[in-house]
Amino acid sequence: MVSVVGLLGLVVIVLLNTAIAAVGTRLLRVRLESEWGPVVYAVILIPVVLVFTTLVLSGVFGLGSNLGDPWTVVFVVIAIPLVLGVTIDYVWMPPPEEVDLPKTA
Repeated sequence: MVSVVGLLGLVVIVLLNTAIAAVGTRLLRVRLESEWGPVVYAVILIPVVLVFTTLVLSGVFGLGSNLGDPWTVVFVVIAIPLVLGVTIDYVWMPPPEEVDLPKTA
């Protein structure tokens, strides 16, 4: 039986991982000049960060609940936030080339 506190902890982990994936994807898109570079790094680098974040939040801080199967954990806490974060950056945010930045002195 899943408790309300465990469910809220799981929601916190998913939301935080989604935000990390969105900001990480945006950072890669802004910093890398190639076309496929951000995609490759987003698929390789961001899941490693999400695994580390999940281990810290669920292990050290005790957030979340027991989902039973390890593949369910990977799907719910890593894959879904990664897909949501990348989708937020590519669909909702404007491309980095279209954003006008002020000139620095």
